[in-house]
Amino acid sequence: MSQSVIELDAVSKYFGDQVVLSNVSMSVKEGDIVGLLGPNGSGKTTMIRLMNGVINQTAGKLSILGMDPGIEGDTVRKDTGILTENAGLYHEMSGLDNLIFFSKLYGQFDLKQIHLYIEEFELTQHMHKKVGAYSTGMKRRLGIIKAILHKPRLLFLDEPTNGLDPEGIKLVLKFLKDLNEKEGTTIFLCSHILHQLEHVCKEYFFLNDGKISDYGTINQLQKKYVRQIKLKVFTNLMPTEPIWEGYPVLVKDYHTLQFVLPSSEHITPLLQKIISKFWVHHVEIENNDLESLYFKIRSGVNE
Repeated sequence: MSQSVIELDAVSKYFGDQVVLSNVSMSVKEGDIVGLLGPNGSGKTTMIRLMNGVINQTAGKLSILGMDPGIEGDTVRKDTGILTENAGLYHEMSGLDNLIFFSKLYGQFDLKQIHLYIEEFELTQHMHKKVGAYSTGMKRRLGIIKAILHKPRLLFLDEPTNGLDPEGIKLVLKFLKDLNEKEGTTIFLCSHILHQLEHVCKEYFFLNDGKISDYGTINQLQKKYVRQIKLKVFTNLMPTEPIWEGYPVLVKDYHTLQFVLPSSEHITPLLQKIISKFWVHHVEIENNDLESLYFKIRSGVNE
């Protein structure tokens, strides 16, 4: 059984009278990719800073890789990688020189590996440019390389896709999935852009106003929060056809119908009836994706 690499027990953080985190508990197993989801200002960055020993909690206990980051912060940071908003890059140095400098600082200098990362993140033609001239997306990609140079067991990424174009987002998310599968790296992702993480993370924690409002795999959350399935079907079936066995149906636009079904088990029988007489171009479930679950969890609504 995988051991826990992150353990938070009733952790709170105050800045003066401001409560940033309140009674947060969580456990993350080694080798998992986990998403911490919440709006800007919900406390995601503060949690990363606490788990890396940059700041100390006001109350509660933390264990990262079996260590207390408040006491053993230097040791924790040797085995973890971190990407924050500014990525800690030197803007007057080139991208390549930044990576050489940090790899030597980590005691993991490997010029061939650095060049492989630069090529994989499509920064080859920019590696001799000063980082200050990089776009936001380029700095983000370089920051991820910097975070993995020393092959950390645990990787913290705060909004890793900020500033990236669609191709860059796809590249980064694929790299992270491959890193997790090949190296077994545990990855802790913070984001407010939900659809990007839906097929990346094993488990999700929802942070709102400094509190964990719920957590679980997407299947666990669907079972808890989705009581009916809203199925959108692109078809030439007209709503006057008595084929949906009494399920409520809504005409959304020409050739687009929305059925309300009691559960996902009703999807296949309904579609079998439809395609026996009509064409079906596309089918999608509208209310059980990660974004829909996020808003249900925030509102406390079981639909």
